[in-house]
Amino acid sequence: MNRITLSGNVRQQVGTKNAAQLRRVKRVPCVLYGGAGTVHFSVDEAALRKVVFTPEVTGIELELDGAKTLAMVHQKQFHPISDRVIHVDFMEMKEDREAKVQLSIRLKGQPIGVRNGGKLSQVMRKVTVKGLPNAIPAHLEVDVAGLDINQSVHVGDLKLNGLIPLHDAEEVVVSVKVPKKVEEAAPAAGAAPAAGAAAPAPAAKAGDAKPAADAKPAAKK
Repeated sequence: MNRITLSGNVRQQVGTKNAAQLRRVKRVPCVLYGGAGTVHFSVDEAALRKVVFTPEVTGIELELDGAKTLAMVHQKQFHPISDRVIHVDFMEMKEDREAKVQLSIRLKGQPIGVRNGGKLSQVMRKVTVKGLPNAIPAHLEVDVAGLDINQSVHVGDLKLNGLIPLHDAEEVVVSVKVPKKVEEAAPAAGAAPAAGAAAPAPAAKAGDAKPAADAKPAAKK
């Protein structure tokens, strides 16, 4: 797990009014859970954005008034119009205590099936796992180079190196499928006439036409 340092100041006052004052000076009110008690603090908005908007799982060394705590982002709130970060909850982590995280999935290689005309479909973008902080990577890499048409990678196939997946082993992560247009065209090309349908009459040849047997000459006036 990548680790970065984030400095903050413990809040002496809490509440909506104090939070609004912090946001006006580009600081974000935050809360740290999971320790001996709940800690309210604030951090610089620009520094926090680098943590909040990364897809990587990152351990954060929080420095709060001189005290250091290992934590991770638990929940975050954004302004509905400006997308500014307005509040973040952190969860304290222990080196000897398993943590639950969501790892981003990155695909590696070009599948054989895609080169053969198939279409790659990534069903899962993230996988939830639990494990000790030192065993958690920044992201999960999945090699799909050997994947052919109608083949899939399931959760049970992932190389998690001791981490425990919190999904069913049969859930599909990524697969290579036959393109939909090809599937639709195949039955249409080989479709047989419907049962009972009349076959088209053969075209008449020149000279085959004969006068009707019951034809009568026109009456004279």
